[in-house]
Amino acid sequence: MMKRWDAVVEFVVLAAVWGGSFFWMRVAASEFGPVWLIELRLVLASAVLVPLVLRQGLWSVGLAHWRHLLVVGGLNSALPFVLLAYATLWLPAGFTSILNATAPLFGTGIALIWLKERHSVGQLVGLGMGFMGVVILLGWQPTLGTEGFWPAVVAGLGAACCYAIAAPYVRRHLAQVPALVIATGSLVGAALVLLPMLPFTVPQAVPSPQSMAALVALALLSTALAYLLYFRLIAHLGSTRALTVGYLIPMFAMGWGVLWLGEAVTASMGLGCGLVLLGTAIANRLVPPTPVPSLVAPKPDLPQ
Repeated sequence: MMKRWDAVVEFVVLAAVWGGSFFWMRVAASEFGPVWLIELRLVLASAVLVPLVLRQGLWSVGLAHWRHLLVVGGLNSALPFVLLAYATLWLPAGFTSILNATAPLFGTGIALIWLKERHSVGQLVGLGMGFMGVVILLGWQPTLGTEGFWPAVVAGLGAACCYAIAAPYVRRHLAQVPALVIATGSLVGAALVLLPMLPFTVPQAVPSPQSMAALVALALLSTALAYLLYFRLIAHLGSTRALTVGYLIPMFAMGWGVLWLGEAVTASMGLGCGLVLLGTAIANRLVPPTPVPSLVAPKPDLPQ
């Protein structure tokens, strides 16, 4: 059983490396193109993880669940990665990450209907606060009237919806499968899903060294490492609570954007990020409710 503070550390590290993915895609997507960038990302990350699976003798476990891993690869990697890479062609890294932060909102509805997960009032309040933070971050951004703005927004929201569908699928069909097998198998499956698109999306020129470096960081940090952490969190925290990592990602993405891309910091970012942090903490029960003395006789506990 994962200890609470171990989960907190992994949660924050995952948000940091996934937040970096928007920066790396912003740097490299225009030169590689979304499909080739993501295919190379998947292949490099798989090359790191496959030897670990073989060393631990888990390859047969992956083969036994290959159909589910292929589905997860398409829903949780191939499709959302390409959609987000496309979005970064038109949107700043921080803006794209905000769209991605809607995944827990999609995930809550899916978990309620599909997995019949129960949510306390406090958790719903936390999710609502996180949503308000996302609204403030998104609504107070300067208007971006570029030609591809709205298709990019739709792509970003579509990616978030894919994540929300994939998380409970993993919980239902792969709950007993080691995180390393899920991470590796889904990435290999995603790479296979994108193969037919490669001949139609070949880059027009050889990418620059800067884009090459961004690709390597994207594959090793924001994919191989991130996936190991993510599937561990799903296994120990549940799909809905694991998805709330999306609330923290925009803050890291905007931070990397400020440091490396010169993106501006506004008052709305501070307010929105504060709500996102607090909402995420409440939704994940990191902030325990304060007991209030009752003036009447206590009643029996009712299921929530």
